[in-house]
Amino acid sequence: MRADAGKIRIAAAAVKGKAMRDGFICVSAATPELAVADVAYNVDRISAQMREACEGGAKIVVFPELSITGYTCGDLFYQHSLIEEAKCGLLSLVEKSRDMDAVFFVGLPFLFLGKLYNVAAAFANGKLLGLVPKVNLPNYDEFYEKRQFTPGFCAVKETTVGAFTVPIGSRLLFVPDAMPDVAIACELCEDLWVPAPPSISHALNGANVIVNLSASNELIGKSDYRRELVATQSARLYAAYIYASAGTAESTQDVVYSGARLIAENGTLLAEGERFTDGIEYGQIDIEALSARRLKMNTYRLRPDTDYRTIPFSIKKTRTHLARRIDPTPFVPSDAAKLKERCEEIFTIQAMGLKKRLKHTASKTAVVGISGGLDSALALLVTVRAFDLLQIPRDGIIAVTMPGFGTTDRTYDNAVAMIDALMATKKEIPITAAVRQHFSDIGQDENVRDVTYENAQARERTQILMDIANQTNGMVVGTGDLSELALGWATYNGDHMSMYGVNASIPKTLVRHLVRYYADNLCGTSETLRDVLYDVLDTPVSPELLPPEDGKIAQKTEDLVGPYELHDFFLYYLLRFGYTPAKIFRLAKIAFEKKYDAKTILSWEKTFYRRFFTQQFKRSCLPDGPKVGTVALSPRGDWRMPSDASWNLWRTQLERIDPEEQDYCGNKSVPL
Repeated sequence: MRADAGKIRIAAAAVKGKAMRDGFICVSAATPELAVADVAYNVDRISAQMREACEGGAKIVVFPELSITGYTCGDLFYQHSLIEEAKCGLLSLVEKSRDMDAVFFVGLPFLFLGKLYNVAAAFANGKLLGLVPKVNLPNYDEFYEKRQFTPGFCAVKETTVGAFTVPIGSRLLFVPDAMPDVAIACELCEDLWVPAPPSISHALNGANVIVNLSASNELIGKSDYRRELVATQSARLYAAYIYASAGTAESTQDVVYSGARLIAENGTLLAEGERFTDGIEYGQIDIEALSARRLKMNTYRLRPDTDYRTIPFSIKKTRTHLARRIDPTPFVPSDAAKLKERCEEIFTIQAMGLKKRLKHTASKTAVVGISGGLDSALALLVTVRAFDLLQIPRDGIIAVTMPGFGTTDRTYDNAVAMIDALMATKKEIPITAAVRQHFSDIGQDENVRDVTYENAQARERTQILMDIANQTNGMVVGTGDLSELALGWATYNGDHMSMYGVNASIPKTLVRHLVRYYADNLCGTSETLRDVLYDVLDTPVSPELLPPEDGKIAQKTEDLVGPYELHDFFLYYLLRFGYTPAKIFRLAKIAFEKKYDAKTILSWEKTFYRRFFTQQFKRSCLPDGPKVGTVALSPRGDWRMPSDASWNLWRTQLERIDPEEQDYCGNKSVPL
């Protein structure tokens, strides 16, 4: 959850831009320079940051706790002069917001029914929307809020502020008319640090954006805990969390404040301000992503309380200048240390799954077809680890090479060298004679290089593997990966079938990193194995079902079905969040802007959708295999889809996309 603050700051600086299309909304956390107990000065500084945040495109702007007066006023909060001036300052800010297109949350002391409350005021377009009191008041260590303030209440009441009659209570939801899917709720500082934060109730009543007006002082190690707390709360609530804390101009009589500014979304820290500075941090929240997670999680049950009140407000809907970083490889961690850790974890999950299956079936052998390509290399490496975990000799691994019409010397030599280096039992069975006999039996002309020509070879290889498994009281370990399953790039009842598919939930982009991880870290003293794996990584992906040209691979998969990195990107956002084709295309343009032009991306996206829908029948009868990530296609687990579902809706949406529309790549922002 923790991200590099420097990188976040650079990214956040580029985020300024109007953001509301495709479910994105630009937000900000602001820490103004202030003077303790000088309301006029503070209102001037807050209003300047309000305007700056709006010019930066923010639609939700959050200021610190008690920011109109300063948090560290102490017993000055008893002074009616300060209390009344704070109320006048709030009304001044409300009026200043009349020509600003955003909703603002500002903190102040507020007198209600003879008691003083620490509240957050929400206002937009010259209208005061409501007041949210702080529920949990810290009164320990350096904090003594109960000396001046009364704990807040949940039930919504009414109060008058100037000419406004507004609700006051913690159970308020603020909903913009331009984005009715957005519901904003508020809690203040300590509310987050208690065992049952109010934000839990808010989220269970529909809030998906939580704002926190805070005054969190600095202690050794506290910033790390605070960062994790904000990110974790956003994760467990499937929400965005905007956190703005008191800045360096607060009184330093006993403690120091740093102006912590954090923006998180579903466990990911989108932006973080530099500590001990004042300023504004921007982030772009994907409301559709949050809604998608809540939609799928049936254990995320809303519990509507009748005492919650929804407060509508108006903002303009605008197109998006999307500067948020879009990772081109969403299945692969960008951090090297995290990637290494992830690869080891995945290897372990795969191997443990196979270990259990081998033990349960009392299999004496594991039979793996080795082509010299990436997928079969990974399957063999996983099988080796499973045998080592079972503490049985590796010679029970029967690694079968089956050279055919398209086999090249390079892949054959790599297959043989890999098998030998891993001390598996090598078995070589050429398939050309058997396939030619089959062609003769069914009347297939060998010179006709059609789908029958190709699939006959794949099915012959699968038959060999299955029969060897029967001979040796073993089981066939599948090699096909998640990307191939998504595209249907597998021969039905050929390489599509096995007795346990260890790669079934591993996308092609991740397969490559897993093999590289093994080569870099797990080869021990075997330079031969390391060199072979590196060469496998450099070999073009191919089923090798067509004869070589000048001894080189003639059939390159990515030339035929498209780049796997694009298909994995499409697959991730389709299954993980259910995004529309237009939104996925837009994100892909940003992620791959330096590698593919818009027409190329759109062309392959159309291929992806066509194949994904028409090839479901292959996924409906998949062998068992271990799930390792959040996206998987098992018909028993993650994906249940009719094999004959129409893709006309998605095709129509794809046809409507104009690849030349500049807004999709996020380089202009204009009103809708």
